[in-house]
Amino acid sequence: MKKIDQVVLKETLYVSAWVLIFSALTQAVFLLIGKWDYTVLFGNLLSASAAILNFFLMGISVQKAVTKEEKEAKNVLKISQLYRNILLLVVTVVGVVLKCFNTWSVIIPLFFPRIAIMLRPLFDKGRS
Repeated sequence: MKKIDQVVLKETLYVSAWVLIFSALTQAVFLLIGKWDYTVLFGNLLSASAAILNFFLMGISVQKAVTKEEKEAKNVLKISQLYRNILLLVVTVVGVVLKCFNTWSVIIPLFFPRIAIMLRPLFDKGRS
């Protein structure tokens, strides 16, 4: 197995930090509205972990794809996306079906990496 590129690790760490921040905010909101219980925590842990793993696996796939020819690279990314979507679907279904997870706290964290990525340009402005 090839060594994991430092950019993949750095970006995964960045996304992980934001997922952690947003997860804490989610817990706080549930607490403030009086709907917090252990299922909120478990749902958030399940989904946030899956979201971070999804982002990391995407980074590994991109790292692998850049070393391939164009057609093979597209294939690598397509297959990666398929498997990662299946992973997220399974996590979501498990989180919704099992009563030890709060449905909303399973669904909401899946959007945290996307929000973190959208916030990235705000923090990189000073570095250019």
